[in-house]
Amino acid sequence: MAQKNRLKYILLGLLNRQRQTGYDLAKSFDSDIGEFWTANHSQIYPLLKRMEADHLIAHEAITVGQKLQKKQYYVTSIGQRTFSSWLKSPSDLNGSHDEFILKLFFIDDPKSKLLRPMITTQQQYHDEKLHHLEQQFQEKFPNQKRIDQDFGHSLVLRHAIDRARGYSNWLAEMVQTIKTE
Repeated sequence: MAQKNRLKYILLGLLNRQRQTGYDLAKSFDSDIGEFWTANHSQIYPLLKRMEADHLIAHEAITVGQKLQKKQYYVTSIGQRTFSSWLKSPSDLNGSHDEFILKLFFIDDPKSKLLRPMITTQQQYHDEKLHHLEQQFQEKFPNQKRIDQDFGHSLVLRHAIDRARGYSNWLAEMVQTIKTE
């Protein structure tokens, strides 16, 4: 299966919030988005050009100062439909980036009907992953002697278990938060 170009959806989501220049979009990866996703100028600018050719976005030339021209991008109706469709689609659970976190970032309404099914699917996936990792640890490291023989591997597996447990607990808290609203 071909990998989705998630950067396209990030840019659509950012532009869906407000019009921005390419520079503004790139700066987003130095702060909020950068906490969980990275992108370089060399990725962003060519993609903006392709997205414009695909009619997902358009730009308006704005003058800054006396004569500096900048492109301020905005989402077209086709881009809005594409972004909305992506938000509603199942998240890739096995990718190197956490697509769920990315989608969650763009949901502004705490009462969005998208939240509960998204969170429930993620919680099931992460609970199963946690169970699998715990089983792996028990099988690979049944005693202290085995841990001592492959100490680094045991540490990495413990880290994965802690990360999965933390993620699962966070999702459980989110479900409780949504129930109370």
